[in-house]
Amino acid sequence: MANPPGEVTALLGEIRLGSQDALARLVPLVYRELRRLAGHYMRDERAGHTLQPTALVHEAFLRLVGQERADWQNRAQFMGVAAQLMRRILVDHARRRGAAKRASSPVTLDDARFDQGVRLGQTEEILAVDQVLVRLSRLDAQQARVVELRYFGGLSVEETAEVMEISPRTVKRDWAMARAWLRAQLAEQRPA
Repeated sequence: MANPPGEVTALLGEIRLGSQDALARLVPLVYRELRRLAGHYMRDERAGHTLQPTALVHEAFLRLVGQERADWQNRAQFMGVAAQLMRRILVDHARRRGAAKRASSPVTLDDARFDQGVRLGQTEEILAVDQVLVRLSRLDAQQARVVELRYFGGLSVEETAEVMEISPRTVKRDWAMARAWLRAQLAEQRPA
């Protein structure tokens, strides 16, 4: 990650104690990290896309720091919540866009495409993966969380392991199993 994990964790601790100066020092650190995630989503998007990376970052950041009861323990927890918020923002955006035009073809994801993570222009894909992910969370919450962090959050295997406090090996295993399950579920959604 771009910032030393201890620095963000220390600032989050200071913020819990009420330090406004710590918030001012935290903003550029997490903003850069959120901007990196948003850049991941927006790569290869057309110019003039209706949701720009800056807007995604601002909305996620405002939601993160606006949580009055948040008891941020460390950078990993903060970035995990950021991934959840970005998923919600992306899905809401896709729903608004998708309300005007519905998918005419089924959504399929090969391994290479799935490993690239979500892209904002893929409205049907975002909605389909979110819908199937809800079902996966009922079957295996850990696998669903891995997908959320990797696909929607753009986190690496190591970052996901840190957020979830599990081993990178477990993340890789859950990621592989979840991808296979999601692909099968998406294939079943194809019209006959």
